[in-house]
Amino acid sequence: MHSTDPACDDAGGRGNRAAGVPRLRGRDREIAAARAALDVVRGGRGACVVVEGAAGVGKSRFLAELDGTARRSGFDVVPVRADEFDQYAAGAALQSALQPSDGSRRVLATADDQRLLLLDSIADALEERAQHAPVAVLVDDAQWADPATLFVLRSLPGRLAAARILWVLAVRADAERPIVARVREDLERLGARWLTLGPLPQQDLQHIAADVLGSSPSPALARLLRGVAGNPFLAIELVRGFTDTDLARLEADETGLLPGDVPVGFRRSVAARLDRLPEDALHLLQIGSVLGREFDLGTAARMMGRQVGSLLSAVDSALDAGLLSADGPRLAFRHDLTRQAVHDNLPPAVRTALHREAADSLRGTGARPAEVAWHVVMSGGPVDDHSVTTLTTAVRDMSSSAPDAAADLAQRIAGLLPPHDRRRIDLLTDAAEYLGRTRRLHEALDLVDLTLPEGLEPPQEARLRLVAAEIQQAAGDDAAAMTHLERALDLPELPSGLRVRLLKTKATGHVYLGDIAAAERTGTGLVEASYGSDDPAVVVSAMVFQSQTSFHRGHLARALELAETATRRAGNLPVALHLRPPRIPALWLATVLTSTDRLADTGRTLREGQRDAEAQGLGWSLPHWHAARACALLEQGALDDAAVEAEASIAVADELEIALPDPRARAVLALVETGRGDLAKAREHLGAAGTGTGTHTHRYGPWLSLARACLADAEGDDGAAAAVLAEGFAGQDPARLLVLPPSHWPGIVRTALRGGDPALAESVTAALRGVAAQEGSRRVVGAVHAHLDGLLRGDTGALGAAVDGYRDAGRPLALAAACEDLAELAAAAGDTASAVPSFEEAARLMSASGAGRDQERVRGRLRRLGVRTAPVRPHPADPHGWEDLTESERKLVPLVVEGLTNRAVADRLYVSVHTVNTHMKHIFAKLGINSRVELTRLAIERGADGDMPDRPGAPAAVPRRGDP
Repeated sequence: MHSTDPACDDAGGRGNRAAGVPRLRGRDREIAAARAALDVVRGGRGACVVVEGAAGVGKSRFLAELDGTARRSGFDVVPVRADEFDQYAAGAALQSALQPSDGSRRVLATADDQRLLLLDSIADALEERAQHAPVAVLVDDAQWADPATLFVLRSLPGRLAAARILWVLAVRADAERPIVARVREDLERLGARWLTLGPLPQQDLQHIAADVLGSSPSPALARLLRGVAGNPFLAIELVRGFTDTDLARLEADETGLLPGDVPVGFRRSVAARLDRLPEDALHLLQIGSVLGREFDLGTAARMMGRQVGSLLSAVDSALDAGLLSADGPRLAFRHDLTRQAVHDNLPPAVRTALHREAADSLRGTGARPAEVAWHVVMSGGPVDDHSVTTLTTAVRDMSSSAPDAAADLAQRIAGLLPPHDRRRIDLLTDAAEYLGRTRRLHEALDLVDLTLPEGLEPPQEARLRLVAAEIQQAAGDDAAAMTHLERALDLPELPSGLRVRLLKTKATGHVYLGDIAAAERTGTGLVEASYGSDDPAVVVSAMVFQSQTSFHRGHLARALELAETATRRAGNLPVALHLRPPRIPALWLATVLTSTDRLADTGRTLREGQRDAEAQGLGWSLPHWHAARACALLEQGALDDAAVEAEASIAVADELEIALPDPRARAVLALVETGRGDLAKAREHLGAAGTGTGTHTHRYGPWLSLARACLADAEGDDGAAAAVLAEGFAGQDPARLLVLPPSHWPGIVRTALRGGDPALAESVTAALRGVAAQEGSRRVVGAVHAHLDGLLRGDTGALGAAVDGYRDAGRPLALAAACEDLAELAAAAGDTASAVPSFEEAARLMSASGAGRDQERVRGRLRRLGVRTAPVRPHPADPHGWEDLTESERKLVPLVVEGLTNRAVADRLYVSVHTVNTHMKHIFAKLGINSRVELTRLAIERGADGDMPDRPGAPAAVPRRGDP
């Protein structure tokens, strides 16, 4: 695939000397639609157009016309055109087309999964361009586009819908690649405009013939034009291809060009032109048709056993016949239909042999693996060792940016190998691993099940089972993962490195399952061996594991010490440490910090850790970073911002086609909506969290159990709420409770008592007493212990101590809950004077956090005590207007007015660009707009009235209710 200028197709250069470019005929409606899309983009919004039609119907010519119109209208045009072998290319041609003209370029990190880095890199480049001029991205022959570019085309039109970018894809209607079908489905859901270029009427075909000839076609030619089925390219080739003698000869045999047999007719047209060529020119075209639409003359000469200089007359003849053009560094067929006609006229056995020879020749000259791979696949096998090596290289190169396409190619290569070839199993194992990075988890696991019975050698079976276990763990089915690991470890004669990986994964699985004792038993020897390793990455991994087991044992100080040391060491490693969430050191450190007195450090840790992860190409971990930030913000009482981070987590997982988003994101959204009072939305989020393969029952089950119990409590079903918690938290093991930050622990006890399950309340309290209030967590854990004792014993003194302990803990909702619990005890004892100020403080804290339903409940208690309170402004189910913008959203507005891109806004505010993307969607929805241009206009208008949102750091303007 390459960047090209479609406006130059069929124009100007050698090979087009016989006639100029005919006018675009019969497409007035489609051109008007495309111009309307240009107008939409000029107005400040994004747009997407898909141009679909059969080969030769004029898609490239249509894009050339649109290219010229866009450039004349001031658009920055980014043209990209695909070739057949781009289907196996590792890079993204769209990214190459966007590289700066000065030669500088952003280099993607070497990583197993570059998808998010690729998306962000291209999004940043397009946003930057769109700040200076509207942009038109024109992708021709998208049915052959490289998988990475197709992945981008599935994701960025939606993400950049508010930017001045027009996306235009030209694609054949009969495209069979599954990934192309997914692109079409995604763009259709996005609302792309579909333009189908159908057959042209006879009158337009005659106009085209007149444009080519310079005069009206003869009656005989006009009759023959009826046989091209309205295809303009075939019409042009028919006119250009036949002399008067040819017309006279074929007029008696027009059946060969009837609509039902157009390909035969076109091949006869090309054959007639080939008959007039010298033998050298014919052979050059035949070899060129095998090499591709564009081909290197030197490669063709080698395959012909000739010197390049000896083919100059053959090149001239092909150019003069209008079959080739020479406008660029390579020779090119003027249209792929011409190439296909020459190619299809070769006997199948000859085609196969020539593709195999082309693969050998290109491999010897260091050609791209994708180009060699295409020829190997076209030859249909069998494949030799060199071919397998080339194909395997193409698969691995592709896997980092397009794992699903890499998996498909790996399976296709495996099908070319004999059943006994051990490389076949390696390819199928790789394919399962790549599929595990996508939504196609069922296919990955089915592939494992189909491959296991093939009589594998022990190391092969163990590696395949390890891949299956990692997929199962990623999907949350930790029990199934453990089954694969145990069976793999039972196999004999495993390499030591593979056995260590299996044991590490098994130990981690025990942590996920909450069986810390088993994890410690599995990891005992591994930890000792790891600390003696010369590889610092192995030491870091062991530290994270020890920190996890210490944490789940309730030894928070030791867990924090190990997590901080592991994070520092990981930061000094020369390469990225590839651990799965939540075992990435900084990500795990943030989890530990959230449960200590250093909650305020969590934001910095997550911000710096996420940026390092992005820079190292660990984009697949981003949903977990956003989910962790959502949990920390919820703990800090910032409900609006917690919801934004949770949404960003889900959005990034969707972009990366991760099968299951981090369930904590859905749980946080459900808890936020429950606090706001929108119980219907809370139910929706919990319903979504329960779908898909695996339910994260053990690892993230506590979050979902808490969210479901809170929803049941809000609906007034105390018994159901307690039952949900009993199922999730029974027993005196603190491991499951510690999955949740401390401020949630008293709520579990309160709900159990209210639901008539004092045994559960006692059990939970007993489990948490094992969490020592040590250095680093003394304040929050001490406050929680006092809170639990106060709830269990109805002790106002203990609750008062909890209130005091929470005051400087940075957990306003925990403080609000303790104030409410203290006020309830005082009110029950008839001490209204003590109850009222505690209720009022709880209400103020809940209001500041955005917990409207909780605030209304407390104000209701105050009213029953005779205290008049102002009505609570509920969180609107469908917010709109400036007054509904959150504080974080208001910070973005002046930066957008300043002209900053989303990436620049993120850098200015020290947040993720995906957080900014989510904020921008909320702003647009609340203001009823669709673009940054509209936002800028509205903000400037309000600024003229003295009510412009302020820049970050400036005193906040107070919005006037009732303003439009």
